[in-house]
Amino acid sequence: MNRVVVTGLGVISAAGHNAAEFWKSVSAGQSSIGDITTIPTDLLTIAIGAEVKDYEPTDHFSAKELGLLDRFSQFGLVAAREAIAESGISFEGERGERTATIIGSGVGGQATLDGAYWTIYAEKKTRLHPFTIPRLMINAAPSQITMEHGITGPAYSLASACSSATHAIGHAFHMVRSGMMDAAVTGGAEATITVGTMKGWEALRVMATDTCRPFSKDRTGMVLGEGAAIFVLETLENAQARGANIYAEICGLGMSSDAMDITLPDPKGAARAITGALKDGGLNPEDIDYVNAHGTGTAANDVSETKALKLAFGDHAKKLAVSSSKSMFGHALGGAGALELAVTILGIRDGIAAPTANYNEPDPECDLDYVPNEAREMKIGAAISNSFAFGGLNAVVAVKAFEG
Repeated sequence: MNRVVVTGLGVISAAGHNAAEFWKSVSAGQSSIGDITTIPTDLLTIAIGAEVKDYEPTDHFSAKELGLLDRFSQFGLVAAREAIAESGISFEGERGERTATIIGSGVGGQATLDGAYWTIYAEKKTRLHPFTIPRLMINAAPSQITMEHGITGPAYSLASACSSATHAIGHAFHMVRSGMMDAAVTGGAEATITVGTMKGWEALRVMATDTCRPFSKDRTGMVLGEGAAIFVLETLENAQARGANIYAEICGLGMSSDAMDITLPDPKGAARAITGALKDGGLNPEDIDYVNAHGTGTAANDVSETKALKLAFGDHAKKLAVSSSKSMFGHALGGAGALELAVTILGIRDGIAAPTANYNEPDPECDLDYVPNEAREMKIGAAISNSFAFGGLNAVVAVKAFEG
């Protein structure tokens, strides 16, 4: 089994247009949730979100390129460029053939799909943009990344709702660890702040009307976000051979299915995924210092996740620093796990547990240490990042500080 390390990290989100901006905002506990400005809001009952503000596509792509790129693919490409450039990895020759590209997304080109429906049903037009399908397909982001960087190994998307990115990263990790691949470009991308998507989430009645307050007694629901986070994973041997900077070591993956309900989470299913990640990573519960929680801010999720942590960690649950990054940059659905793993890895690097923003008052049913409102300086030797999706699809990645 190969040891697998992270040598590159790229981010674009409501909290920042690159990894440095993102981490500065998140570690300061700054919420990037606000009024939606990128789409018409006259049909919306709830018009708040965590948008990537001041994003100009023409700063990153030519007009010709933009004809083929939905917003979610643009985010994936921008984050991948940063991760690959920072890693310094080259995909020439055999390395390109032995690199996988696996990107998670819950719905793919939602803006393209939303626009196409408007064109047909509202404007009564009979023809769509010729690249409608290449723009909206869920595999558009990994395909575009491979073409831009000449990566010729296996490439595909994973879609498992809000666990998509974590499942994708886990698959990539296992491929590199097993020796099937030497490296992987992996993560998640999502851009679902569209009128149609917002109306769908409104109908579920799980959306907050003001902001996202995970684990706080006065929480009122989740807030949609968008963005991408991409990582370069490599075998330790290859990374050291080329003198690459190493952020952290990915060491475990846990996955499970609740097999219970399409929307209601089951603590036992989530606990199985957590326990699986620890076992896969050769970790004991007491080895974990920090948990980046799924923490959506809904009534059901936060109580269920608290119960799951108690089931998986026992008495050690009370000693964990637990935080929800969705309080700051919203819920990016299929991209959420990647953004949250970025928070986890950067926290390990800098010895900082990111906070749960907007936290007002304890909930008797959520009685763990949620790092309320202010980041905490602490050594993080090992951590997990949780993703729990509709359909009862759970994925957890375990990460630890790199020690040569």
